[in-house]
Amino acid sequence: MSPETPWIGAAEPRVDGPVKVTGTAIYTGDVALRDLAHAVLVQSTIAKGRITGTDIAAAETAPGVLAVYISDGSLGIGPVASFYSADNGPMGDGRTPLSDPVIHHHGQHIAMVVAETLEQAVAGAESIRTRYRHESPLVRIEDAIAQTPPGREDIVRGDLATGLAVADVTVEAYYETPPQHMNPMEPCATTARWSGDRLTVYDSTQYVGGVRVALAAAFGLPVDKVRVLSGFVGGGFGSKGTVWPHVLLAAAAARRVGRPVRLVLTRPQMFTSCGTRPATRQRIVLGAHRDGRLTAIAHDGTTATSPGENVVESTGGITSTLYACPNVAIRQRIVRLDMQPPTFQRGPGRAPGSFALESALDELAHELGMDPLELRLRNHADIDPSSGRPWSSKHLRECYRVGAERFGWDPDDRTPGTRREGDVLIGTGMATAAHEMDPGAAAAHAELRVDGSAVIGVASHDIGTGTYTVFGQIAADVLGLAPDRIIVRLGDTDLPQAPPSIGSQTVAYVGPAIRRACEAVRDDLLAAAVADSESPLYQKEIGAIEFGADVFASELARIGVPSLSAVGHHHPDANSPYAVQSFGAHFAEVAVDSLTGTVRVRRMVGAFDIGRVVNPRTARSQLLGGMTFGLAQALMEATTIDPRRGQVVEPHLAGYHLPVNADVGTLDVLFVGDADPHLSDLGARGAGEIGVIGAAAAIANAVFHATGVRVRTLPITPDRVVAGSGAGW
Repeated sequence: MSPETPWIGAAEPRVDGPVKVTGTAIYTGDVALRDLAHAVLVQSTIAKGRITGTDIAAAETAPGVLAVYISDGSLGIGPVASFYSADNGPMGDGRTPLSDPVIHHHGQHIAMVVAETLEQAVAGAESIRTRYRHESPLVRIEDAIAQTPPGREDIVRGDLATGLAVADVTVEAYYETPPQHMNPMEPCATTARWSGDRLTVYDSTQYVGGVRVALAAAFGLPVDKVRVLSGFVGGGFGSKGTVWPHVLLAAAAARRVGRPVRLVLTRPQMFTSCGTRPATRQRIVLGAHRDGRLTAIAHDGTTATSPGENVVESTGGITSTLYACPNVAIRQRIVRLDMQPPTFQRGPGRAPGSFALESALDELAHELGMDPLELRLRNHADIDPSSGRPWSSKHLRECYRVGAERFGWDPDDRTPGTRREGDVLIGTGMATAAHEMDPGAAAAHAELRVDGSAVIGVASHDIGTGTYTVFGQIAADVLGLAPDRIIVRLGDTDLPQAPPSIGSQTVAYVGPAIRRACEAVRDDLLAAAVADSESPLYQKEIGAIEFGADVFASELARIGVPSLSAVGHHHPDANSPYAVQSFGAHFAEVAVDSLTGTVRVRRMVGAFDIGRVVNPRTARSQLLGGMTFGLAQALMEATTIDPRRGQVVEPHLAGYHLPVNADVGTLDVLFVGDADPHLSDLGARGAGEIGVIGAAAAIANAVFHATGVRVRTLPITPDRVVAGSGAGW
């Protein structure tokens, strides 16, 4: 019906590129509103205790200050359910902000100053003095008592004891990963405006629908009285995937002062106000026959959460499905620390979990004297071992093959510490990647215009991933238009509802809704045309009509209407007979300075099976970003918490180490497989997070191959490499 088009699978440049590189893209912090006031938050300097007094006299009389609010519950913000509660609400922190004087973590919001200018608000906030009754915080996993998360059961398959008893070789090891913080280029920001009982909020978020629900609940409004807009988001990585207290505070301040209010978190506040990946402690036990076939896997994970939340970094999730093993026992525990609520960060659970599991597989391969790649092939899961369901599509074997070929993987070169270039030790390592997707229902709006253009609207988001571009390509494929004739509108709760842009689900589940909307408006127009004796298309076979701009523009002009629209829906089958995951394989080469222990990643190859690739350019960018994220996880990223005061030691980019261009070697991305026939007619799966999963393990395994040092605590810093070398190389 539509002409053959090259748009699905075309490496189209990003439509938002020009406005971003020229600085004309409007982010939340750029929204210009008349009579705009500015809010600044004051945060606690203790991690546990109670506020006994707050001196705000100087702030209230400071130049330009409009209002000062403290932790006394006077703002009238109602409770909103936490994302992690039984109610499964939208909030990342279920406590109502500024509601009481109890301190639960260092950096908790305890006051807010609203002023005419940002500088005046900052000055007012700095003049506030707070007195506390201090209690010693609990901030180390080792000092807390582990408990089973509410509503969670251990995963048991077969009999672990039997599996270990019949094993010829066993490996047991402990792994640690540190807390990490998300640092998108754009910090969290909110601008709120009231018009009578209607609230409009511009927010930097991955979840406009959730922000709308949270604000409606907090202020006792019908949801249709709240509109949330988020046109561009400068990165998120999970930090903007739930609703945080500053959003409610901005709206409350705007209501109180009777004018629009903007609240932007500072970089240090990003370390205390919008979640963190919690630290993990993991124990892996593997049993195997001499031929490498696994007989048993035990994976115990303990992660940290806050006193009032049940956030679980499910480290064993990947273990339950990745390899064919008859006897598996996975146990997850949490400890409650005096810290901010954690949240999901890119590859939640699976990023730290894959580091432990894939490192342990490498340790087993070494004990067996076997190629690590061959070990994984011998334990390839042809069906989902956790459910017994067939995979909707799986090309992991091909990922191993093409990745190894491109990388130049040598199965015979597996003896650690044998490759040198002067004082530099060279090593290679590999690991498997896998990422599941939670199905999310979505709807989209499609409009054909008499000028030959089309408009697509959906309350989804572009968090820097190229969503505007990819959605335009999906619509172009159905409508027979070039993407530059399609306007894509996102980030507005007045548009049809979509799931949050988390979990690598946006293209997979919103894309089919866009297809349904485009098909509906196309078919509605053609059905009317072929039934109208005045139309040139009268009595033509609909399937034989080459649909495009000329067809619908002339029909709309003929009947005298400016446009025609329709809404399409996509409801993934929650009871699908197929298991859905994306898969991949990482290969890494490192160079380790034998004198200092400094590790550099020379090159990485990642081969990924993500179903149909709608745009290779944007998908490649996502996977390159994920691999770089994994490099950072392996070598750099760690949040240090002062064990006495419970505060982040380095809440800034000068102290929290992230990779720059000079830290990243050659990265190569390969696409493997084709459209997933059982997921949707689009056949695309997520590409956002799988790039990070397994990357850190591949690098750690390469470090072991280079040096013979097995570093089981991330990040792999020079001191840990040197300490592990003992007498040296």
